[in-house]
Amino acid sequence: MKKSDKKMGKEKTNVMRVLDAKKIAYNSYEYEAGETAPSGGEVASMLGLDPSRVFKTLVTVGASKEHYVFMVPVLRELDLKKAAKAAGEKSIEMIKSKELLPLTGYVHGGCSPIGMKKQFTTFADTSAEGFETIYFSAGRIGHQVELPPKELVKLVGLRFADICTER
Repeated sequence: MKKSDKKMGKEKTNVMRVLDAKKIAYNSYEYEAGETAPSGGEVASMLGLDPSRVFKTLVTVGASKEHYVFMVPVLRELDLKKAAKAAGEKSIEMIKSKELLPLTGYVHGGCSPIGMKKQFTTFADTSAEGFETIYFSAGRIGHQVELPPKELVKLVGLRFADICTER
């Protein structure tokens, strides 16, 4: 567990390069990852973070064949009916894992709303609005970034909606 120092020449992810190019301040964090990506809850634990502030990035497809990105806290689940309503779709389903890399440029466990091959309409659960900053994938397994949600609004057009299942 360590906080990366951007100025010491740590390896940058595409997300970090985008943020640097846009002159958006962020903090980056690294964690040890094995062959497979740890769960979001495990990532929060490894970094000593409140899991309600750590968000996973999920990619979906609507009945219209449009793709949507949803950011939800790592210990919660995306409610597909609420997601469809937020997106104005009849229905929404998760994309197949094998479709993620060709569609977004990211692998499962390293998907970020920033720097995808194409910018899709992106939503975050309304809980994100209550935090000064949130944590999410920096576009590579083993890397997270911390950023104010308002910066994601400016950068990717982030919208907030009630999209999680009931607890």
